[in-house]
Amino acid sequence: MRLFDTPLSALGVRDLDLWRDLARHDGRLVSPYLLPEFAQMVDAQRHDVRVIIAEENSAPIGYFAYHAPQGGIARPVGAPLSDYQGFAARPGFKVDEKDLLSAMGADVLVYDNWMGQPLGKTRAQTRSSIIDLSEGLDSWMARKEATQHKHFKKLRQRQRKAEREFGPIRVVFGDPLGDRFETLRAWKSQQYRDTGLLDLFDIAWVDNVIRNCAARSFGPFRGLVASLYLGDRLAAVEMGIVSGDVYHSWMPAYDPAFSAVSPGHLLLQGIIEAAPNMRINRIDLGGGDYAYKTAYTDYEVTLSGGRAMKPSAAMANLLAWDSAESLARILPGPLSHAPLKLRRRWAHTAAAEPVLTRRVQRMGEAFLKAPQRLSA
Repeated sequence: MRLFDTPLSALGVRDLDLWRDLARHDGRLVSPYLLPEFAQMVDAQRHDVRVIIAEENSAPIGYFAYHAPQGGIARPVGAPLSDYQGFAARPGFKVDEKDLLSAMGADVLVYDNWMGQPLGKTRAQTRSSIIDLSEGLDSWMARKEATQHKHFKKLRQRQRKAEREFGPIRVVFGDPLGDRFETLRAWKSQQYRDTGLLDLFDIAWVDNVIRNCAARSFGPFRGLVASLYLGDRLAAVEMGIVSGDVYHSWMPAYDPAFSAVSPGHLLLQGIIEAAPNMRINRIDLGGGDYAYKTAYTDYEVTLSGGRAMKPSAAMANLLAWDSAESLARILPGPLSHAPLKLRRRWAHTAAAEPVLTRRVQRMGEAFLKAPQRLSA
């Protein structure tokens, strides 16, 4: 197998079509994040996306989009936004990490949602939860009523409570004026600030990618904005991406004033019920260990977080962080987790903020909120 590196913008129609085909195992799309359209939307804002093409017998067998290395460190395209990362490749594809790093001109590849055979040292695993509606909505609901009766009984109680206290439930799809997305953006940004997390909407390229996805309402790769109204009031908004028969939930948020009736769950149920009419057979809820997913999940896709490295200054810096984390475990209370949380915040910031001076500025802002984060 040979690996070739090229700017994304240099790929022609033939390669883009082959890439799309390889993202569909046996004709079934793995994830919208592995399509060239997602990489192109990110590159339109960052202008640093490159692609590794894996070839065997002079034929492409895999495509991997990533950001050009900075300080020797490369990351998959769209990180930290991309919920799936890795090669769009034929099933069973494997690549040698040293060969990949060499082709990329990188010392380290850091990833957090790798699909397929993980590279180098795996530090964490998450599972993306899938709702499978391929046998029809009625069949899915009957199966869930049999296995998750308590959850759906409680959901119906919340639906009645919501209508009793606030008015009729209404789910609206689409956002022609963009006002529902702006509400979602405001809610989510406030949530980031309240919890001391990095506000992704405060980073221009991230904000533009999400905004442009939301506005892309037609075509084979598009955004979908779904909104829940209780009476005349907007209670919850979710934005995801759709390609083929897959909807990937991406950015959900709700008005805390309605938290007693679980507006996020009410909206998800509305999306599930409308999915067949939109030719959606699979809803991907993404990673994260949230209790509510148990009731909805039909199967899970394992994703890995880790890094591939070769001897270098970048590798030495990462190993120094590992040592600091290990030594800190003997410290009392929240201090024992301080280096780990600091490293995670730096990794998240470095992925989202390409400019070093701005990374430092944002880390300084994070330090001001350190007590808030350490107690989280």
